[in-house]
Amino acid sequence: MASRTTTATPKLTTSGSMITPDDYNKFRAFRSAPRVVSQFRSIGLPRLVRGIATERSYEHLLVSVPKPGVGLLQLNRPKALNALCTPLILEINQALRDFQNDKSIGAIVLTGSERAFAAGADIKEMKDLSFSDAYGNDFIESWSDLVTFLKKPLITAVNGYALGGGCELAMMGDIMYAGPKATFGQPEIKLGVIPGAGGSQRLTKAIGKSRAMEVILTGDNITAQQAGEWGLVAKVFTSPEECVNGAIATAEKIASYSQIAVKAAKEVVNKSQDLGIREGVEYERRVFHGLFGSEDQKIGMTAFAAKEKAQWTHK
Repeated sequence: MASRTTTATPKLTTSGSMITPDDYNKFRAFRSAPRVVSQFRSIGLPRLVRGIATERSYEHLLVSVPKPGVGLLQLNRPKALNALCTPLILEINQALRDFQNDKSIGAIVLTGSERAFAAGADIKEMKDLSFSDAYGNDFIESWSDLVTFLKKPLITAVNGYALGGGCELAMMGDIMYAGPKATFGQPEIKLGVIPGAGGSQRLTKAIGKSRAMEVILTGDNITAQQAGEWGLVAKVFTSPEECVNGAIATAEKIASYSQIAVKAAKEVVNKSQDLGIREGVEYERRVFHGLFGSEDQKIGMTAFAAKEKAQWTHK
């Protein structure tokens, strides 16, 4: 991953082009300087906070570090309302892996535009598939397992449409926030198919069988307000900007803690979805015991007793 430390922030064009090699070399000279961030106008989104884009170039994705320890991914297919296609999914996968391997990143935010988080899968890509093509090539497998490798927390900030594959992608986040006009749904039934990237499973776990069955069988949408009431999202914000900045603020707070403890917390909460209560409590206790072998446990408890701020080693 490229160094993102600088005393100034270069402009990122609306086409998603990254900084030039000359610019990048100049910024590498300031590796020891404090991080400074600025604001920009993203496509369809009001003034998102951002940092320097990463060295790797993407066609459908904007990647940046808006705050210390926070990685930000923004879907960037404005003409297609961020419809998901295999190239975009592969780019998300790569960017997530880069952040996963970057020790300076503690949490990640995934968002889209004000009009659409992701309006669904790109139907043009799949409309002519045969059964043998879909089944033989395990089509969409790379979509449904998109974040299974990710140990760092992922927050999805949803504005506008999150339908079909877009809703499934949003639900892959560990925490989901919504803007006031966010719209969720699994309308695949209207196309003669069903959710294929985990929608039937994650939606049912989030809002219960009866509501999930109604949404999937009717193809009806879920408003932001309903999503908040049903527990599909953690918070509903009053503006698109507040939604994204709220997600970044939460990610920054998470990133300020011990990464080893954060990863352990994410692991045990996710295990609660797979285990019974007895097995889950036992699993939690074993992970809790294991953290007493970490440096950060000693640092955290010693700092608390001394009324000092913990200086984590993430070990």
